[in-house]
Amino acid sequence: MQCIICDSDTIHFTDTQMGVETYLCSHCGVIFKDSHTHEDFETQKTRYDLHENHAEDEGYRRYFQQFLDFVLPQSEKPTVALDFGSGRSTLLSNILAEQGIVAASYDPIYHPDTAYRNKKYDLITSVEVFEHLHDPMAVFAELVSLLSSNGTLAIRTELAPSTVEAYLQWYYRRDSTHVVFFSPRTLQVMSESAGVKYMGDNGKNVVLIVREFLG
Repeated sequence: MQCIICDSDTIHFTDTQMGVETYLCSHCGVIFKDSHTHEDFETQKTRYDLHENHAEDEGYRRYFQQFLDFVLPQSEKPTVALDFGSGRSTLLSNILAEQGIVAASYDPIYHPDTAYRNKKYDLITSVEVFEHLHDPMAVFAELVSLLSSNGTLAIRTELAPSTVEAYLQWYYRRDSTHVVFFSPRTLQVMSESAGVKYMGDNGKNVVLIVREFLG
């Protein structure tokens, strides 16, 4: 099996606990489940409907605020933002709006209006989305294309272990809708391919990518 990110050779292994054929890229470090295990849209929606993330929940608000506390100081004073894959709630967009940033929300299930594609954004956030993507390179390229000059793409997803042994002990793989897992190296390779700069990460679950102004 060739890598879904960089087309390099992969190491195949079986996650016997989950009953899933899985691949680790020898070049970019991405780990991905066999596409035969991908759930259809309706099955995924049924699972997402079980999430109880409410805007009134102070813990949920703190979760987003901690994310923004890392992202915003390293962003180029954004004024227009997009929360891509927001889920049912628009809380993250609302928090951005409270800080003077005009923010839109898109989610293929709960907020499916694709008008977001007609604009450019200083900041695009994508929180707990990338691990669900069946075609992460296509989504990454789309989001990069929507960034304004010096705009920032902030991705929150648990960064993948570097070995098969560590992966097989990792809780994050157990969610059946989680099908692809990114290391910092993976996102560096994706950034290079898309012509943008990998700005850094927090060592755990947040990655920042910037579309530099070169003119």
